[in-house]
Amino acid sequence: MLAFLVMVIIFGLVILFLGISIYNALVSLKNQIDRSWANVEVILKQRFDEIPQLVQVVEQYAGYEQATLKKVIEARNTYSQAQTTEQKVSAANDMSLAFKGLLALGEAYPDLKANTNFVHLQTRVSELENQIADRREQFNETVTNFNTRIQQIPDIIFARMLGYNQHSLFKTDPAELAKPSLKMNLG
Repeated sequence: MLAFLVMVIIFGLVILFLGISIYNALVSLKNQIDRSWANVEVILKQRFDEIPQLVQVVEQYAGYEQATLKKVIEARNTYSQAQTTEQKVSAANDMSLAFKGLLALGEAYPDLKANTNFVHLQTRVSELENQIADRREQFNETVTNFNTRIQQIPDIIFARMLGYNQHSLFKTDPAELAKPSLKMNLG
């Protein structure tokens, strides 16, 4: 009888420590997602802050390209009003597309392309786009790790108890953007 009681206690302790380990790993992954997204947002904010300067320079040389400038300004406004991560991702993608059109104006206007302010801002925006791509990759890797863990046994049990849901990847390919996304839950 004593041996059975000892076995039950040992089994209970193993289950308890396994549960604590799984809980801590899931919390750690969730916090990594939050940190990764915060890193993405820093670069998105920097890009957001560059828009007024770039628009001002372009307006001086290509004043009648109002449709392109309007798209950039609308994308910036949409991003500033975005509340959720999914809204911010969508607005960031719209901003990337608008930037491509704006930067392409440099090819159509040789005077603009020769302007040092435009060249500087064009270089800065390109650097920011590269940084966004790097941070997006890190974010997506963290999200993939989290999504994988919460689908595996026994982690799925704890994930459900904690209310953890799958997170969406930060997609930029228009074909990928058209696909239905997973429920985003960063809370």
